[in-house]
Amino acid sequence: MEDNLAGRLSDLPDYREVISKYTKQWLWFVLAICLALISAYLYIRYTNPTYQAKAKIQIIDEEGAGSELGLFRDIDLLAGGENKVEDEIEIINARSNFIEVVEKLNLNVKIVAIGKIKNRELYSNSPVQISFISPDSLINDKTADFYIKLTSETSYSYRETEEAPYQVVEFGKNVMTSLGEVVITPKLTYFNRRKGEELKIQVRPVVTIAEIYRTMTVIQPADKVSNILYLTLNDPVEEKAIDILNELIQIYNQNAVSDRKEIADKTSTFIEDRIKFIYENLADVDQTEENFRTSRGLTNIQSEADINLNVGAATQQQLNNTRTELNIAESMRDVITGDSGYELLPANIGLSDPAISNTTSKYNQLISERNRLLKSSNDKNPIIVNLNQEIDGLKQIMESSLSGMIKNLDLQVTGLSRQQSRVNSRIYSTPKNQRALRDITRQKETTESLYLYLLQKREEAQIAYASSKPKSKVIDRPYPASEFPISPKKPILYLGALFLGLIIPFSIIFINDILDNKVQSRLSLEKIIGDIPVLGELPKIKKASQRMVKKDDRSPFAESFRIISTNLDYILKQGDSGKRNVVFVTSSVPGEGKTFVASNLAMILASNESKVLLLGADIRNPQIDTFFSTKLTNSNKTQKNVLGFTDFLFTDKWAVKDITNELEIHSKTIDIIHSGKIPPNPAELLKNPRVKELMDIVRNKYDYVIVDTAPMMLVSDTLRLSEFADHTIYVSKAGSTETKLLEYPIKLVKEKKLRNLSFVVNSVKSTNLGYYGKYGYGY
Repeated sequence: MEDNLAGRLSDLPDYREVISKYTKQWLWFVLAICLALISAYLYIRYTNPTYQAKAKIQIIDEEGAGSELGLFRDIDLLAGGENKVEDEIEIINARSNFIEVVEKLNLNVKIVAIGKIKNRELYSNSPVQISFISPDSLINDKTADFYIKLTSETSYSYRETEEAPYQVVEFGKNVMTSLGEVVITPKLTYFNRRKGEELKIQVRPVVTIAEIYRTMTVIQPADKVSNILYLTLNDPVEEKAIDILNELIQIYNQNAVSDRKEIADKTSTFIEDRIKFIYENLADVDQTEENFRTSRGLTNIQSEADINLNVGAATQQQLNNTRTELNIAESMRDVITGDSGYELLPANIGLSDPAISNTTSKYNQLISERNRLLKSSNDKNPIIVNLNQEIDGLKQIMESSLSGMIKNLDLQVTGLSRQQSRVNSRIYSTPKNQRALRDITRQKETTESLYLYLLQKREEAQIAYASSKPKSKVIDRPYPASEFPISPKKPILYLGALFLGLIIPFSIIFINDILDNKVQSRLSLEKIIGDIPVLGELPKIKKASQRMVKKDDRSPFAESFRIISTNLDYILKQGDSGKRNVVFVTSSVPGEGKTFVASNLAMILASNESKVLLLGADIRNPQIDTFFSTKLTNSNKTQKNVLGFTDFLFTDKWAVKDITNELEIHSKTIDIIHSGKIPPNPAELLKNPRVKELMDIVRNKYDYVIVDTAPMMLVSDTLRLSEFADHTIYVSKAGSTETKLLEYPIKLVKEKKLRNLSFVVNSVKSTNLGYYGKYGYGY
């Protein structure tokens, strides 16, 4: 369990080491921060500040405002047409509004004071007034620049371009430009303080400037359901930003009032036209009613209908009575006409003629008297004959009277029938007249009500026209958002510069560390090789003259070699008994410092009164011959013409003593065997049995045998000699040796082809030196 815990702890990153990668580069951090802060200062110093202007308005809701649209809203023609805040934002931010703002404030003509480092716009404090003779349509669509210099109160210098020479022009006189003739007059209020300065006059198209300010103006609602709008504009000239917002709000309200007045005027015109048309219709309807009543003789249809009903009922009753009486008279006449004898006649049968009733009564009396006389006499009786004559006379009178009465009644029936027909005709035509009159009345009432309604709306439209109100209410007039500019913001810029000064070197170091695939120090090497020991690390030397350890040298360079030699002694004394003093020095590729390490290690070991031999076993590219420039102490020859290792292997002629030479460097003496002549077959030569003979001799003769061998990644020479090595020092160069190359010697150790392998890191930067370099060297 403790082993697992230790393993988990070992897997954790060494935060102190991670931090140290950055802290040891503190100088770069300081330089980067200083440079960033200086850049921020220069930016603030030479950048025109930008100010912010704000305003707050409220969109007035039209509902219940009694506007000129009330007529159409009443008849539901504009249902759902109320203004929304989003629509009003688009209306305020309309391109046409900003074009009008630019034209009113003359923003397309800019006067700029030219400075040595930065230019500054002169807005309300311009020392001159520019007047163009050309029409506005030309000025508003052109792009031009020209320059003037304020030389005196009566004249100025003018030029078309920066390269052109100045020409003197008097104030108030026309000067020809690319835009036509221009008149420039001084503003004495600001002229004296600008005297001698050069001004640049910039003319740009109105549409271009309007689009710029339209883009820069921000309009936002206070809330999703709020009618409050915030207007914000940033500009280097604070006063100009305020003026633009003021003018924008004013134009928006003016346009709204103009639109409402135009609508009210259109509404009033429409109502007037409708009133004239409806008045004509109303007159036509009145005339139609008059003609209808006149033609039909109508005053009050209901009263006349009641009278006709009564008259009709009476006429009908009278007609029925007359017809009944007529029928009785006819029946009576038929009875009289058809009576051949002397029979009684019906009496009181309802005839209206009293003469007939009296005659009938007298006739019946005579008949009754005759019938009584006949009971006691016969019809020849003179009395009966007289009665007969009298009865016949009465019968003729009655017949004549009934005939006259029948004619009279018949005429009455005919008259009453006609009268009844006329009455019935009036009665039957009453609903039709009522319907026709009701249609005329309804049309009249509708026309009259619409006429009265339009008269009322005409008055409302006139009132709305006279009292048109702005669409928005200004809550906060445009004002500076702050007394300080919003850009550049010094605290934020300095803080950003400080952050940038930290992040740039940090990023460079971080990226370099990620992309780095080379050994940089002892610590980075130990992570790769695991349990294989590292004898030490050597600091990077700046001068070639310092590459050899001197006598009594106490520099970090010399102390690092002493640490390596001490660690080497400790390792050599470990293991089984016997003399273990042959040390191979090799590397992956040339240029990593194996000869440098071997030579200085031999010098350090020799300083302890030990017998040391330096053997050059790199027979393909010998470096020991060129590394030392000092003459040999036991000969008048130089290293170039002495015998060496290959000479010993070529022939039995030479003994070990013949190829061994004494070398004195910085008052120190070591024995050295040079590599000798470069053979044509190095691999076969190293198989010579004399190699073992040489190694056995020097092992017993010297306390230390330091062998400079060939690079292992290029040739197999070192592996052929590895059996004679008691210890192998593998040199890696900081910033040069790739980490993947170290996999090869580790593999050889696992395959037991190299014995007692250890590493040395060469040319380590002072900032990357490990514990030994930090504390031991400077102690």
